[in-house]
Amino acid sequence: MAQRGQRDAAGRRGRRRGRGGRALVAAALTVTTVAGTAGWAVAHQQPAITGPPPGAAAWRADTSLGRQLPDPATASPTAVARFFAGLDPAERHSLAVHHPLIVGNLDGAPVTLRYAANARALAAERDRQRARATDGALTDQGRTWARERAAEYTALLSGDRQILAFDPRDRGQLVEVFGDLTTARRTAVIVPGSDVDLGSYATADAADSARTANAAFTASTANAADTESPSNARTPVGMARALRGELARQAPGTGTAVISWTGYSTPVGLGLDAATGRLAAAGAPRLDRFLAGLAAADGAPAAPPAVLCHSYGSVVCGRAAHRFGAAVADLVVLGSPGVRAEHAADLGTSARVWAARDGADWIGRVPHVQLFGLGHGADPAAADFGARRLSTAGVNDHAEYFLPGTESLRNLARITLGDLTAVRCAVTADSPPAAVSECVDDLR
Repeated sequence: MAQRGQRDAAGRRGRRRGRGGRALVAAALTVTTVAGTAGWAVAHQQPAITGPPPGAAAWRADTSLGRQLPDPATASPTAVARFFAGLDPAERHSLAVHHPLIVGNLDGAPVTLRYAANARALAAERDRQRARATDGALTDQGRTWARERAAEYTALLSGDRQILAFDPRDRGQLVEVFGDLTTARRTAVIVPGSDVDLGSYATADAADSARTANAAFTASTANAADTESPSNARTPVGMARALRGELARQAPGTGTAVISWTGYSTPVGLGLDAATGRLAAAGAPRLDRFLAGLAAADGAPAAPPAVLCHSYGSVVCGRAAHRFGAAVADLVVLGSPGVRAEHAADLGTSARVWAARDGADWIGRVPHVQLFGLGHGADPAAADFGARRLSTAGVNDHAEYFLPGTESLRNLARITLGDLTAVRCAVTADSPPAAVSECVDDLR
């Protein structure tokens, strides 16, 4: 065993030395590509929104319960869960009414209480934007933006939406649950990539998908994945709906929930933000805190979730992985530009690590290097990275990994359900039987 470990370590060192020369060439290409759009990229650099939302000062000053409230910036999710466990229903309700933005985003707080708090926060923000939309002191552009944002909030308040986190600052952040999280036996958390915010998340199509997804799952739900349109399956809401439909198709008797987590500031376009890890470094602690809160809260799912990370979202997950602990069962990266690690073992997680990248995905042409702060490191879908590689049969684009009918979506559902022996590996029809056997053996 010791000799095998030494051979594996030596092999990794050799691969890293071999990548050295290629890295210099690829880095030059990366620098040239980014520099060619540097003016555009700097002008569109996104602020990294972190810390608690507005209202933290009033929360800290609140003495209505005769005790200090947990600091939303420093209290651990476990401490938050313990605090709320000591409150009666009236006290919980009072805090949600008076501090909806804080309670709604407080990892470790009861799940259903966060839903109620965020509904209040959304309604208040909707009314505020409606007032701004008629404010003559604003520019035409400002009033138009306010009308659009008010419409987005209205969509999020419609039907039976379950908003687990909502932050209106800057471009907005949102976490939504599809299914009954409090009774779910199997759960997935989807971390999307670039160009996702409150505006792109809450489009009319996405809102329609969400209302449909949260409807009661009957026998007809077994065919839900077949009715999801390709365009919807590219949005965060569409991804979540398609996965939940596939979960119901594969295991109709199993309670499931899918969480769409847009809880970080995402890059816009293909500028410097997408080529560096700045926004991922800011988003990773937020993801870690969310997952810890999910495990600690009243109403938490029965089993640790699978975390499914698409595109730049995989960079966030790579930065967060070493803090996952027992809170995550499986980590899946899809169409990844890199996870800021050279090998799966370097992620420092006990979760099973999976990777998928289709040959038609343009991300495969992005240099998988990390040099001078640019790039995100090795390709997680490469054979020597050490991840379990998934079949993506039926995928033809960077945004199609959740497309109904693809082997990719079927695999994501199998992993979420814990049905690992049914997972299809990244093998072709003419692959030798030994390759298939080795992959299956690796999953047992």
